[in-house]
Amino acid sequence: MSKQVKTNIQDIGNLLATDVEGFDALTELAFDLHNSWNHAADEIWREIDPELWSLTHNPTGILRTVSRNRIETLLKDELFRTKVDSLLQKNRELKNQPAWFQHTYTDTPLKSVAYFSMEFMLNEALPIYSGGLGNVAGDQLKAASDLGVPVIGIGLLYQQGYFRQTIDKFGNQHEVFPFNHPGQLPVTPLRQKDGEWLRVKVDLPGATVLLRAWQVNVGRLNLFLLDSNDVANFPIHRGITSQLYGGGQEMRLQQEIVLGIGGWKLLTALGIQPDVCHLNEGHAAFAVLERALDFMKATGQPFDVALAATRAGNLFTTHTAVAAGFDVFPPYLIEKYFGTYALNKLGIKVEELLALGRQNPKNLSDNFNMAYLAIHGSGAVNGVSRLHGKVSKAIFTNLFPRWPENEVPINYVTNGVHMSSWDSAAADDFWTEACGKDRWRGTTEMHEQKIRSVSDDKLWGMRILSSIELIKYVRQRLSRRQTASGLEVDEPEIINRFFNPNNLTIGFARRFATYKRPNLLLHDPQRLLRILTNSKRPVQLILAGKAHPADKAGQYMIKQWIDFINNTEAKHHVIFLCDYDMLLTEHLVQGVDVWLNTPRRPWEACGTSGMKVLVNGGINISELDGWWEEAYSPEVGWALGDGLEHGDDPNVDAAEAEELYNILENEVIPEFYNRNENGIPTAWVNRMRESMARLTPQYSANRAVREYTEQYYIPAAVSYKKRSENRGKIAKKMVDWQNNIEQKWEAIRFVEVKVETSQEHHIFEIHVYLEDIKQEDINVELFADEVNGHTLVRKKMKHSHLLDGAINIHVYTATVSAERPVNDYTPRIIPVSQNISIPLEFNQIHWKR
Repeated sequence: MSKQVKTNIQDIGNLLATDVEGFDALTELAFDLHNSWNHAADEIWREIDPELWSLTHNPTGILRTVSRNRIETLLKDELFRTKVDSLLQKNRELKNQPAWFQHTYTDTPLKSVAYFSMEFMLNEALPIYSGGLGNVAGDQLKAASDLGVPVIGIGLLYQQGYFRQTIDKFGNQHEVFPFNHPGQLPVTPLRQKDGEWLRVKVDLPGATVLLRAWQVNVGRLNLFLLDSNDVANFPIHRGITSQLYGGGQEMRLQQEIVLGIGGWKLLTALGIQPDVCHLNEGHAAFAVLERALDFMKATGQPFDVALAATRAGNLFTTHTAVAAGFDVFPPYLIEKYFGTYALNKLGIKVEELLALGRQNPKNLSDNFNMAYLAIHGSGAVNGVSRLHGKVSKAIFTNLFPRWPENEVPINYVTNGVHMSSWDSAAADDFWTEACGKDRWRGTTEMHEQKIRSVSDDKLWGMRILSSIELIKYVRQRLSRRQTASGLEVDEPEIINRFFNPNNLTIGFARRFATYKRPNLLLHDPQRLLRILTNSKRPVQLILAGKAHPADKAGQYMIKQWIDFINNTEAKHHVIFLCDYDMLLTEHLVQGVDVWLNTPRRPWEACGTSGMKVLVNGGINISELDGWWEEAYSPEVGWALGDGLEHGDDPNVDAAEAEELYNILENEVIPEFYNRNENGIPTAWVNRMRESMARLTPQYSANRAVREYTEQYYIPAAVSYKKRSENRGKIAKKMVDWQNNIEQKWEAIRFVEVKVETSQEHHIFEIHVYLEDIKQEDINVELFADEVNGHTLVRKKMKHSHLLDGAINIHVYTATVSAERPVNDYTPRIIPVSQNISIPLEFNQIHWKR
């Protein structure tokens, strides 16, 4: 890899056509995204071109754009050159230092994690993201770099990415798709040792598609990207990676083949053999097939054994809160694209492959569900918040028929955000003084105590500085928008009076979709107007967000806001900032006082936008959904709703709009404006302090990545190593065992149930016919669900003896508390194996009817 990286730097030098001494050092800084959250290099890019830096925050674009004379002049300046060399040296030293993972896990089988995601939000200079999914992927990659967790990112390089948004004076959204020129992105070609561009091949119907490989440096880690825009491909195939989430169903399938199968082939071409494959949503689920195929080639085992061995090292994270949100494909498309692959490579019929993506393998009309494939190909599955874990159990319960919903094998790791990417300069200084510069590179247990000891003056001073910067940015955006739209540009003194950093500022920015209810505040426009225009306690509202090009309802909600702004006094108190992207998000979360979130519960799987304000002292008002359901307490913010699900009931929307107005009028606004003799809102600052101290460490990507590492990555690596040893010997035994139990399962039955009840206990004696299944291969249990305030009971019964005079009838006994009625308890039989995860990998269960 070092030779390839060296070649990449030469590529960049050739691309930018300069032999200026020191330019390679400047280039290395520009192409290392660690500097996008370290911010130490910001001063360098600002000095090269302050205006371009302010507009783009794109070091690569700056190097591509500014004159060679300007670069040469600066690099000859001793002070500037010293800054560059010093920062580069610090970056290199940091990469070579052992981090949290190396210090904590000195002897572990975990050597590499391949993290597959359809999108990554790493930096505004690399627009290959849409929203929340990319946000999580990017922030986890950055946190893994900080912590030294050996993660490798796998994604796609889109020629146009997601759409950019413009809004006309009538409030109509328009989509544009600027071309992402690789020369202006922080990406470099991956080259083989002989200098040839590394390309991998994937077979599509009637053609082999060449995929070019790119590298992104993310601190200690690499993100590898594939694109199909190779001159050797047919035009229709060159467009596969043209747009994120663009095109129709067949193009989506092609993209997911490129990501999953092409991504795994790229790892193989690089000589990387990951212990763990982390699927960030189901888009990349085809990787489980290619991973199994690699195992087949290496060991000679058939597909079922290869899948049993490799799935132990696969983790599937679902972010979807409704079943309709998963990617599904009609059977004919899977047959078209995978018929030959299944038969000639995997050695199975395409019907067997289709079964992996179906709820009922025997239903030949069922569509192929990528989430189902991911579950059937993984050794663990998790949701992204506590509530979403429960929701996911309900969504996937149909894959585990007859199993209670609370035993569906899905846990959760609540998302977190990479705090260093979202803190303002003032917040960074504040946290550095309180908790140190390396505060997010290890454990965070002491942060809460340290933040609680900070004075009101320092907390409020940090907030004021951040608010001032946000209002400057809003004014600049307003001026640029007027110029770009051909509107009459206000005089500078008018622009400079727009918004006030001393006023309460509320932010609302996210995708405009009906379930997110972005127009909840507009339920009573006149009441909202009174809140905004109160001369003694004014409120200013900053809005941003895109609606999907096909989502007319979402676009209409944008129009509603624009109409409200244009046609009322609100135009001096509300602004809609178009083209919501990472750079805009950074400014908003750094400067707003309050972050508003109004989804319909439980349709927000987690939500991370509100987490980003925590590090900056912003306070949340949110529906009790996603992360806020577990984070909320009255000391840290405000909650909407009753914590129950109501669907899209308009009466509930009306009631929660009323509740929101009341919270603003009676709690938020008075608390913000009630000041002591020093002008500090002490109650507000106390809430800020509690929110920052308690929630910031807990909802950081630092905590999330450490949880993934300890709860999933390391156990998965251990399990994969065990199953794959000796050419998959244990995996072969697992498959044989499972086939044996499955053949005999229908014959088992309950013969008799006897119960004796005393004042304190129920004593069960159960007779079970097991065919010739060994008693160590099953458990007989008494199960009682969570009802009437009682906790769940899962009591393993003790094998007593074989029934005299009968064949294969076993007697089991157990004693349980009589606090619950005897009818609460139901006997059941489940398979048990020390090697197999039940019911994830084998979902048989037999109940006493």
